[in-house]
Amino acid sequence: MPDAPRPGPRHARVPVTAPRGPVLVLTAVVVTLASAAAAVYVDLRSQLDVSDAAGLVLATPAPVATTRAPDDPFAGAAMNVLVMGTDLRDEENAALAGDAEGMRSDSTMLVHVAGDRTWAEVVSIPRDSLVEVPECLLPDGGVTRARRTMFNEAFSIGAGPQGDPDHAAACTIGTVQSLTGVTVTHHVVVRMTGVIDVVDALGGVRMCLPEPVDEDPDYGDLHLPAGEQRLDGRQAIGFLRARHGTGMGLELGSDLTRITRQQAFVQAAVRELLAKDLLGDADQLYDVARAVLGSLRADPQLADPVRLAAFGYSLRGMDRARVVFTGVPVAAAASDPNRVEWTSAADEIWQRLASDTPPPSLAPQPGAGTQTGAEAGTEAGGGEPDATPDAAVPPDVTPPPDSGTGADPLGAELLPGVCAT
Repeated sequence: MPDAPRPGPRHARVPVTAPRGPVLVLTAVVVTLASAAAAVYVDLRSQLDVSDAAGLVLATPAPVATTRAPDDPFAGAAMNVLVMGTDLRDEENAALAGDAEGMRSDSTMLVHVAGDRTWAEVVSIPRDSLVEVPECLLPDGGVTRARRTMFNEAFSIGAGPQGDPDHAAACTIGTVQSLTGVTVTHHVVVRMTGVIDVVDALGGVRMCLPEPVDEDPDYGDLHLPAGEQRLDGRQAIGFLRARHGTGMGLELGSDLTRITRQQAFVQAAVRELLAKDLLGDADQLYDVARAVLGSLRADPQLADPVRLAAFGYSLRGMDRARVVFTGVPVAAAASDPNRVEWTSAADEIWQRLASDTPPPSLAPQPGAGTQTGAEAGTEAGGGEPDATPDAAVPPDVTPPPDSGTGADPLGAELLPGVCAT
């Protein structure tokens, strides 16, 4: 549909404390454009696809003694949002990544937002993890058999021959719940190509790469020099998808180094949002909001700009130093050294999330005393569905502690590639 007329002044300033993180955009768009709320709501709501997968999930969470299921995500209860990036090869995505059958979750993150809204933890799930995928409901009414396979196959299994995205999401949700015991309260499916529009609407994302990043020409044409630079949308999607080449772990050809790069980009993008005066520029604010919403397929509660704004407002006091990136402890799979399995140490992560307990490495609240630890470390992740399997990993490939490029002035530990100032 054509863009709706832009309501409101071009440089309206609103006396409101900006929330921390990407939800800044969603909150600010409602506040800044409140004078034409109806038009904004209709236009932004039209950008979102609703993913109603709740009634399609067969697997329930494994019993965990400390589980406390949140009732109302907008009333101070904890939220567990499963974010699934899909590599569905529609015409636009195929132009970027080539043709491939089926649809898979290219990368998956479980985002836990604490009930008191003072901290959040992002756990990336390696796509090449060998896991037990439970029974899933198919679009034709059939039920799949439980099987042991790669984690990202759950999305494809649920989609069935029809390629239904809601059943795909439901199967992935059921898999996560049965493996972790954590109740997934909300979910979002992100189009691979949606990243391009969001990054371009931001005017690019600034990164400071510790070394040149050169993708193997057999897989792509990404070539980034070392040092400070601004990635546009096409470069950003290339950086997020790159898996073979040289620089920043590409030599390993592994999903277990790609999540580290993906998390660094997410951290840089969040900092980009916080650094911009979007509240003072209604035009760019509107463009970014539409790009973000247009890239998502969300559950009915999240597929609502007003509810998203309410959620964003609840995060307004969260310090970015208290957004923790956590790696799932893994080891080489006994049956296939090119795949990984979660170690027993992962159980502690899931129990913490289920009980809304902060990680021990979490930075203290500002003014609460001496910092007790660095931000949690790096992780592993994503990849092309038909790419060469991961290079063999050592018997213990638990992600190392954070090896960021420096300390943020506000106390956040920076991942490699994120600019310090």
